[in-house]
This record gives sequence, structure tokens and C-alpha cells, in this order.
Amino acid sequence: MHKKLFIPGPVEVHEDVLKAMSAPMLAHRGKDYEDLHKGVKGKLQKLLYTNGNVFLITSSATGAMEGSIRNLSEKRILSTTCGAFSERWYQICLENGKEADQLAVEWGNAVKPEMIESQLATGKYDAITLVHSETSTGLLNPLEDIANVVRKFPDVMFIVDAVSSLVTVKIEPERLGIDLLLAGVQKGFGLPPGFTVVYVSERAMKKAENVKNRGSYFNLTELKKFDEKNQTPNTPSISHIYALDLQLNKFLSEGLDNRFARTLEMAKYTRSWAENRFKLFPEKGYEAVGLTSVSNTRGISVKKLNDELTRQHSCVISDGYGKIKEKTFRIAHMADITMEEIKSLLRWIDEIVDKKLC
Repeated sequence: MHKKLFIPGPVEVHEDVLKAMSAPMLAHRGKDYEDLHKGVKGKLQKLLYTNGNVFLITSSATGAMEGSIRNLSEKRILSTTCGAFSERWYQICLENGKEADQLAVEWGNAVKPEMIESQLATGKYDAITLVHSETSTGLLNPLEDIANVVRKFPDVMFIVDAVSSLVTVKIEPERLGIDLLLAGVQKGFGLPPGFTVVYVSERAMKKAENVKNRGSYFNLTELKKFDEKNQTPNTPSISHIYALDLQLNKFLSEGLDNRFARTLEMAKYTRSWAENRFKLFPEKGYEAVGLTSVSNTRGISVKKLNDELTRQHSCVISDGYGKIKEKTFRIAHMADITMEEIKSLLRWIDEIVDKKLC
């Protein structure tokens, strides 16, 4: 039985997207593919408000997280952490033999610009990693304010995970001085998992050229060399690129500002419901836009709630992640989810909770 997904990835994928993925294959070194690649890249540049480097990578976003630090650091990395996925990035740094320090805050709290400034001022670092939207806690870090700080340190590469924020909020990596921004397509893009979009600054490209042991599959210089021919170094997931093309056409047709506003409207509605019925988990003023993380102040069983949502309405939300499992739960309102669907979902949760079925 299909369960409609209100989880923050992989999100619900519409039938037209799945149909686009079933289009006939192309020779990935042929002109038809190059035309497709070029078109998608141009639309991604519009999404990212840049004419710069945008690469298409057949991988989960974790692969690009690993590739980013292998390509852009040869000294020491400041790894900011505020939840499970940012902590995992710190571990990735260590597992790749990189020197790294963790700048950690409590789960649910935001990383503040002044914390970063005091660390970067030591001169120890040539790269910093930041998860913009921490999916495990439903928190949105203050990207603009942090970017203003990092810009003061021109020798530091600014690397940003925008996995659950890209397409849900406006992000202008070139204006912000971001050196590498990555996002998997299984969240705001509304596609099946297994593909990642990466923006890379020219400054980062120059840095990568001189970094040793940057790997093969995620080698930025190789990606750029092939991208200039509208190709990828390795065989791409052409099915994903077909679907990405379809979704980008829809985004641009709707209007990016309209899409951001619609997603924010759903976020505000869900937050208001959460504050009235439970409590929001993330620090006030730093709530994610693509998902809402709710503190389980009423002590319900999230598992039983999901069992009832599945049985009665064929849908599912997400439990808390890692050490905050059952202490929180998460509701996604990104990609192609509509306000009407969110309102129905919240009404169903109210009914189940009020009847003490969870």
C-alpha cells in the first residue's frame, strides 16, 4: 500500500515526475544528452541566481559533502554542528583524514555568527562547513549573517549543505560568497533520491586545482572539464536529469518568489498549529521552512500516531531523529505538498490525538 509521505525526505513524488524518469535513454556522450544537460544547467543557474559553475552529480548529497572537504581543504576545517547531519559532516571530515574542529551547539539551537568569527579569527582554518537547514531538528541557521562573517576571512572556503533548504527558500550563493553549495533532489526538488546539485565558486575551483588527494568521483576540476562540454565525467542518472528538467520548468513557470512564499505560508500554518497543540523544537526565530519539528510535549507515541495515520489515511509523518526520537516529530511541507494537504494532515493528527489513539 502506498503511503503519502509528509516526511522531510524522500518526499512525495508526483506521477508526472515518475513518468518523466521513464523516458527513453540517451547516449551520455551524444548531442541529445548535451542539449538536455545544458538546458537543465541553465535552469539551475536561474534557481541559484548565478551564471557560475553548477554541476550535476549522480550521488546522494553525502557524497558531495565528502567531495567538498576533499577538494577544498588542505589545512584545517571548522565544522559547525547543531544536529545529526551536521555532526555527520564533522565525522566525514575525520574519516577522510582531514584536520577538523567541531564548533557544536545544542540540538535545536542555531550556530551564531559571533561564534564563528571568534574561531576563524585564530587563523587555523581554510574551510568551514555549515548545514543551512538541519533536517534532524527543523532548524534554519542564519546563513546571511554567517556569510557576512565568513567574508571577512578571504582564505577560508565557505561550504554549505542546503539539502533541505534549496527550493524552499531563496539562496543566492554568489552574492553570499558561498564557495560550494550542495543539495540532494529528494527534498525541495520533489524527486526520488540519488542525485545532487552543486554550485561552486571560481575561487573554490582555483583552490581545488592545488589540493592533493581530492579524490576521483567528486573531483571538481574533472567535473568542470566535462561540464564545459555539457557532460559529466562518469555516467549520469539520465532519468533524474529528465525529471529535474520537468520540475525546474514548473518552478520557473510558477515563479521562484511565488514558490518560496507558498512554502513559507505552509510553514507558518504548521508552526502555528504546533505552538497551539504542542511546542516548536528549534530555537525561536530559527525555524526551518521546508519542515516543522515539533516537541512532543504531550507524550504521545509517535509510532502509534503514524500507525493510525497509515491505517486511516494512508499517510505518514516523520519521528524525531537520533537522540530526539519520540521526543519530537517532523512534518514536511516542501516540494509539491499543498496547503490543502497540510490542513488535512493536521486535522487528522488532532483527531487521533484527541481520541487518545496514540
